[in-house]
Amino acid sequence: MLGGGLGVGTRLCHRVICHPAGKGKRRSMSERDFIALIDGAHQLVKAPIVLVWDRLNTHVSHTMRELIEQRAWLTVFLLPAYSPNLNPVEWVWAHVKHSLANLAVVTLDRPETLVRNWLKRLQYRPGILNGFTAGTGLALDIPTSP
Repeated sequence: MLGGGLGVGTRLCHRVICHPAGKGKRRSMSERDFIALIDGAHQLVKAPIVLVWDRLNTHVSHTMRELIEQRAWLTVFLLPAYSPNLNPVEWVWAHVKHSLANLAVVTLDRPETLVRNWLKRLQYRPGILNGFTAGTGLALDIPTSP
């Protein structure tokens, strides 16, 4: 989740969650995982959040809509379907994946540690993060009234 605007520098708020492998086991973040991330970002910035999201099934589920409605400080806009070019998070993942290219690891916990480290490095690099947003063609500027 990228954030910025209103005099706040762009920041990357993230959580890496590893799910145990196995048949019938969850392999992605749940609605509760996402809302915990959003609640954590809200506590960090101590301000209302405007979230621009893709249409991942977990983002648009009935459960998620209910969780969003419980948070007066949260406004959510959905990107058009199949529009990764408008999602700056896609740029974040492309950057991290490029950084990890040709990586040879011995244990499975090593890639998790490396991803965490790369995300942490990006967290406070507003220049790079702003570049990811600029790459989408979207603007974070908030219009002011005359």
